[in-house]
Amino acid sequence: MILELMTYKGKKSRVCAPEEGYNLYADIYEGDIGYLNSFEKDVLINTLGDLKGKRVLDLGAGTGRMIHHLRNLGATVVAVDVSEKMLERLKKRYADVECHVADVENLPFEDESFDLVLAAFLIVHLGDLTTAFDEAYRVLKPGGYFVVTNINQRRAPKLKLKNGEGIVIDSYYHRPEDVLKALNGSFFEIKKEDFVMEGKAWTNQIIKAFKN
Repeated sequence: MILELMTYKGKKSRVCAPEEGYNLYADIYEGDIGYLNSFEKDVLINTLGDLKGKRVLDLGAGTGRMIHHLRNLGATVVAVDVSEKMLERLKKRYADVECHVADVENLPFEDESFDLVLAAFLIVHLGDLTTAFDEAYRVLKPGGYFVVTNINQRRAPKLKLKNGEGIVIDSYYHRPEDVLKALNGSFFEIKKEDFVMEGKAWTNQIIKAFKN
């Protein structure tokens, strides 16, 4: 669904909901992986810890940017994304990964199914965090962890498609304190909070939260 038109430097760009936008951008997305990784440096990988024998749910998995890292840490990975086209790209690289096209606010899994839930570069596309965080809590086993990243992005970037058209994927800015408040509201216990810095400014908030 196209939401509106946004002007960037005098040019109109379509503003799309995440499903529409990432289906359009899927064939180009992997060219951005290095840029996305720069927002996390080594902080995210170090936060995940040893995942040997653990079942991990990768929310907003996209084309599988985190799959290699998760497997290296010993995890069995289940991938979820709202974009069917993004998951098709993931399956070309990781044919054996279980994938689900699903909304993170209504996950197709039983209660207490996972040891860890990861949401990297996801909440920037959620206006209200409450339902998604409640779902992460529901599918986690007691003693499991939820790792979430929050990029400092006040304005969504313009993305150029292969046909030259510009789109903007609908995005939201979340203050770090509001993310912590939402996690607490979903009954998570904050275990670790780190900030990736660029000079004196934070670029990414990375949180590890515990389910009792």
